[in-house]
Amino acid sequence: MDDLKKSLGYQYLQDTKFDRQTIRRKARMDIASAPPYKQYDDAEKVTLPTDWDMDRELRQTLQHRRSCRQFGESPLSMKDISMLLWASQGITGRAGNFFLRAAPSAGALYPVETYLSVQNVETIDAGLFHFQPAEFSLDKLSGEFSGNKVTESALGQSFLAQAGVVFIWSAILRRNFSKYGHRGMRYIFMDAGHISQNLLLAAEALGLGACPVAAFYDDELNALLGLDGTEESVIYMAAVGTKE
Repeated sequence: MDDLKKSLGYQYLQDTKFDRQTIRRKARMDIASAPPYKQYDDAEKVTLPTDWDMDRELRQTLQHRRSCRQFGESPLSMKDISMLLWASQGITGRAGNFFLRAAPSAGALYPVETYLSVQNVETIDAGLFHFQPAEFSLDKLSGEFSGNKVTESALGQSFLAQAGVVFIWSAILRRNFSKYGHRGMRYIFMDAGHISQNLLLAAEALGLGACPVAAFYDDELNALLGLDGTEESVIYMAAVGTKE
């Protein structure tokens, strides 16, 4: 047996999981809040310009990105799904033996895996899928509508079942921990943030609504995807759909 389960990152992941039995009984830590902005009142101020040039489409995408929890009935297109997957985890280049992707990853290790709960997409039947970046394809894991199960696993957040697709990201821990050890969990969460932001900006650019979700019963969602919760565990989600 190696040291994966002894690592601080693994212990942290296990100790911070939500489950139905303990979520209501867990004591909330008494930690005082912090102010929203740090101020240096005596520092000399340098006023920054706001009339700079930037690609208009990029600026509008950044300006208008907001979490969306209400989706229309129109389905997403196959092209939408393809562009969202490429923007978040698509291979965009190569450096030696490393295949680089649209979102950065510590050491180019890419420990984050992408799963889809397809719920309202043209030409793709509802079901659970795994994204294969090397082939730019989807592996079908289940052929039934899973939106309600995803919602139940995510503390009953009903908008997830109404989305066209839910991206579910997991981490294969040893893919990262084997190099970075205890510090590996930091990098995995950074990777997930990079991936999610790419997805959210791509969705906005496509005129779609999207919302990231971090509240879920970890091992219920793991079980839905057939993950063991030890070697591989869910860490983040995002719903995407057409806007009303």
